[in-house]
Amino acid sequence: MNNANARFDAAILIGRFQPFHNGHAALLEQALEMADRALVVLGSSFRARNAKNPFTWEERATMIAASFDESDARRISFVPVRDYYDNARWAAAVEEGVRTAMARSGYIAPRLALAGFHKDASSAYLGLFPQWPFIALERQGDIDATPLRGFYLDGNEAAWATLRARVPPAVVRYLEDWRVQPAFDAMREEHETIETDKQKWGTGPFITLDAVVTVAGHVLLVRRKYPPGKGLLAIPGGFLEGRERLLQGAIRELKEETGLAIADTELAETLRSVAVFDHPDRSQRGRVITHAHWFDLPLPALPAVTGADDAAEARWFPIAGLPGMETELFEDHFVILDRFLNISGSASRSTK
Repeated sequence: MNNANARFDAAILIGRFQPFHNGHAALLEQALEMADRALVVLGSSFRARNAKNPFTWEERATMIAASFDESDARRISFVPVRDYYDNARWAAAVEEGVRTAMARSGYIAPRLALAGFHKDASSAYLGLFPQWPFIALERQGDIDATPLRGFYLDGNEAAWATLRARVPPAVVRYLEDWRVQPAFDAMREEHETIETDKQKWGTGPFITLDAVVTVAGHVLLVRRKYPPGKGLLAIPGGFLEGRERLLQGAIRELKEETGLAIADTELAETLRSVAVFDHPDRSQRGRVITHAHWFDLPLPALPAVTGADDAAEARWFPIAGLPGMETELFEDHFVILDRFLNISGSASRSTK
């Protein structure tokens, strides 16, 4: 059902909605009042669960749609977009997803508007879309997803009661059901680990090293033994030690976690590229700046490896299979692999 007073064909609302709360719902209601449709861009999609992003984009879409009556829910479309940690690339992915969603709804040259409110520096993304009129909305209550997520993952009943009062009833029901899923226990353990580590070590900045190693169309990955990211696949790496050079630290971490029996000098000779990944939000552990090193070994066969230190397992994976493994990879490691190996598919996907 179209809005007879609509000024736009669609209003775009961007967020992570982890979880979707009453403030989000009020903003989305305003978006539906100004347009025939609302396009909800779901950030941090297509990635492994973590304590900061516990819900998949499909789960968030389900919670949001269930929070509205059937007629309004039919007017909401979802545009899931991955994190690229690159403003230009991310904005292009959002624009492509919006264009695709509107075309699927039969719009050729839609009148679009970007709706939202400037909360703080994290809202800078709203300035990346000068092609769309910006409709500034008022903050809807003193509600933020970060403390609500903490209430949920803390697991105690007092915190849960506080959360229940601040999210729509449909979201309450969904979260109640989700609390009995194995994923909840894993996210709760990760949340507790991160909070304990922040109290012990602070929030950085920290310097880390990662070692992307390729041989004969394969890349070397490890499976993390401990939270955060317990059980996820990751690029071998770790924290820089006090008197190390960056390359020295990357090689040390590589050997400690994989047992790769290749001389340091031989590895250094095969170094193809180094890239710095320093986005403030790339790690939920705090400000973690990593220097990723790509070693491309000209060997005819895959060397033996074994998981050790912080790695439960070390294995060679076909590079051709990496695009389908995004939800199995730790933090931004898919983005790091994509930087060197060009493995990503389409920039975004969308669904009604």
